Amino acid sequence: MTGAEAMVRMLEAHGVTHMFGLCGDTTLPFYDALARLDHRITHFLTRDERHAGYMADGYARVTGKPGVCEGPSGGGATYILPGVVEANESSVPILAITSDVATTSRGRYPLTELDQVALFRPLTKWNASLDDASRLPAMVRAAFRAMTTGRPGATHLALPFDTQKGLVEPTEIWADERHRSFPAEPAAPDPQAIGEAAGILSAASRAVAICGGGPVIAGAFDELSRLAKLIDLPVATTVSGQGAIAETDAHAVGVVGSNGGNPATRAVIDEADVVLFIGCRAGSVTTERWRSPPTGKTVIHIDSDPMTIGANYPTAVAICADARLALAALADELEAMGKLGAQAGRARAARAWEAKLAAFGPLAASDQTPIRPERVISTLARLLDEDAVIVADPGTPCPYFSAHYRWRKPGRNFITNRAHGALGYALAAAMGAHVGRPSVKTVAVMGDGSFGFCCGEFETIQRYRMPITAIVFSNATFGWIKAGQNSGFDKRFYNVDFNRTDHAAVASAFGVKSWRVEDPEQLESVLKQALEHDGPTLVDIISQPLHEAAAPVSEWVA
Repeated sequence: MTGAEAMVRMLEAHGVTHMFGLCGDTTLPFYDALARLDHRITHFLTRDERHAGYMADGYARVTGKPGVCEGPSGGGATYILPGVVEANESSVPILAITSDVATTSRGRYPLTELDQVALFRPLTKWNASLDDASRLPAMVRAAFRAMTTGRPGATHLALPFDTQKGLVEPTEIWADERHRSFPAEPAAPDPQAIGEAAGILSAASRAVAICGGGPVIAGAFDELSRLAKLIDLPVATTVSGQGAIAETDAHAVGVVGSNGGNPATRAVIDEADVVLFIGCRAGSVTTERWRSPPTGKTVIHIDSDPMTIGANYPTAVAICADARLALAALADELEAMGKLGAQAGRARAARAWEAKLAAFGPLAASDQTPIRPERVISTLARLLDEDAVIVADPGTPCPYFSAHYRWRKPGRNFITNRAHGALGYALAAAMGAHVGRPSVKTVAVMGDGSFGFCCGEFETIQRYRMPITAIVFSNATFGWIKAGQNSGFDKRFYNVDFNRTDHAAVASAFGVKSWRVEDPEQLESVLKQALEHDGPTLVDIISQPLHEAAAPVSEWVA
């Protein structure tokens, strides 16, 4: 068989059923193989490669399977980079396949030539060029092994034109089924480290857990809940960690940090005597630039990546392991000890929520115009089922949803791009999430800055009749930057405002059923219509800009 045919068969062998991408000259043999062969892969044609990467990311997050995206050489390879690096830094496994000029053309100035391996090296966990067709199956296996084991991440394969036409031995077409999902081959914890951590937690009086995305990726929901109940442990999350525990759970504190946290949640962290980081990098946002928790706390850190542990805080106990296995072992050890601490976790969590809701309630009920984002969050919380998936762009949506949308069940129901925060992520990631979990309602929430980055994909949504509801917070500014200029630069607003777009009209031009809302009294009825429609919809909400709002972002409040 040819290399192009072998690539199709290797993807099929690894359980790939959906992929996202965009055609190009150097991809013709691969597309021809997809057209000719009988396979189980559905290919979604996107309008640019960047969004193909974001779709693969959203798909992987809701399915637990690697996402696959592809694009052509040259510009296609450069356009796909934002999706690759976001997934890699978010510990989400996606495989980016970019076709390339023939190996025999290298150095002869062919159109679209560039060093793809060098380009992708700093942005991926593993990447290679398939210069030898006979080695293609082994290299694809290596890519899936790298993506799904240890700390999951992104991989890249360059697929030269002549390799696609080269010959591959059919007997080489096989896959390790363990690498069809992630995390694959999870590492168990060191029993000695578990014993030391259990001893510290059993003696603590005000311990707190801070969960990053690790427990969500590992599916450690039952294990985390068991540990919290066992020692009455309050559980806070990062933005990426939302879903580790239901936020209606009595032990849930909600989001902490500069994006979505507030003084009440910060107090739970600052007053702790022991901090248990679980699958959390303890980065600048989570810790408010390493001020919360303050130094001097006893720290226990669980993570599948040894380089994360101890990077930002002196660590009393390091547990390098899968979050689910580590939490199960820790709970077992504490139960065996039979001498458990009294953390007053439920009471501490309840105080944090009471303070947050007291501030949120009046804003959520406000009839002020432009419409307050809090009112949008409150309305959606009433209308959406608990299994709905919400994908939020940075800017206006992220802090409001992180702080105020109270997730009623554990699991991956909230997606936002916290690694690099590029605008234009939510729409495409929502499309990938819908493909991966088509039975639930998916909502993409963005600001009008993000809308400008992604509006071409409304044609894709309409072409595939995806019943996604897009919500645009329309305030005619790059709001996050303007809020920063407002709080930290004496209101010197420079080059952040732009003309207001009629987003509903733009989406309607693509065939998407759309509404524009300016009156808060109309908000609920319009959102209800949009969510119940059987095709793609958009609601353009004329909303309060961030620099005038009570956004839950600590640096602006200060």
